[in-house]
Amino acid sequence: MTDIKKKILIVEDDQFLREFYQELLTSEGYQVDTASDGEAGLEKIKQGGWNLVLLDIMLPKKDGLMLLKELKSSPPQNPPGPIVVLTNLGNESIVNQVFSLGAAGYLVKSALNPDDVLKEINSFLEKSANG
Repeated sequence: MTDIKKKILIVEDDQFLREFYQELLTSEGYQVDTASDGEAGLEKIKQGGWNLVLLDIMLPKKDGLMLLKELKSSPPQNPPGPIVVLTNLGNESIVNQVFSLGAAGYLVKSALNPDDVLKEINSFLEKSANG
């Protein structure tokens, strides 16, 4: 089996967090790209080829919920792997909304240390590979 690097897209407006997660995932051997706002994120998702997308909710130009709605109403030709919401918004109606819009997971940034985030990401990638 060829060892093709898994491609992960991080859609996060906070530069510190974006760079932090990018470094963390790159050091684990993933191929990582980033987008700093929802519009850029949507464009990159539509280009396809992602094994996993980490998506913040609070984003400039287009928030994570709008992005999920657009992907659901007009799915890209080459749909991404699981989209995992990574946010500090923990309210139940938003959680329910992201799942109803097709997100595979919901991680609260402030509740997770880097190891937890990696564990979650690896688990989503394994599920989608075996799915």
